[in-house]
Amino acid sequence: MTDRTFNTLFLCTGNSARSVIAEAILNKLGAGKFRAYSAGSQPKGQVNPHTIALLTGLGYDTSGFRSKSWSEFARPGAPALDFVFTVCDNAAGEACPVWPGQPMTAHWGVPDPAEATGTAAEIALAFKDAYRMLHRRIEIFVALPIRSLDQLSLQARLKEIGRMEGATAKAAEPL
Repeated sequence: MTDRTFNTLFLCTGNSARSVIAEAILNKLGAGKFRAYSAGSQPKGQVNPHTIALLTGLGYDTSGFRSKSWSEFARPGAPALDFVFTVCDNAAGEACPVWPGQPMTAHWGVPDPAEATGTAAEIALAFKDAYRMLHRRIEIFVALPIRSLDQLSLQARLKEIGRMEGATAKAAEPL
């Protein structure tokens, strides 16, 4: 792989919480090395307000986030993708479009904070937990020596990251 920016797409069904959080984290931690995007198979049409509140509270600029379809990234002229990660079990089980660039893929499922119920504090905690799990996975991903790993080794590492603490049932499945 050459010395260039790696395009990474995070997928979830609704593209309103986990995939948007992952996009924000990677664009911050991987600045200059990665360019992150997010999309959904059935986008909600708007980013979850709790996602915006969390990211804004952590100092992220949320002005450019929107809930969008994954079909935007399968069209001619879309960025050639190097990596595609599903962050919810539903999206992982769906038939994905053919992505330009033949990206490496892995499932990094974490529980959906948008399904949290209870008090405002309990809901905020669910979003903070999803952020923490995604942040840890992305920290490890950004630190990988991507340019020096062969494809099989890199694919194995990507799947290992998806099985880290807090992984959803599908993500925790063995290779």
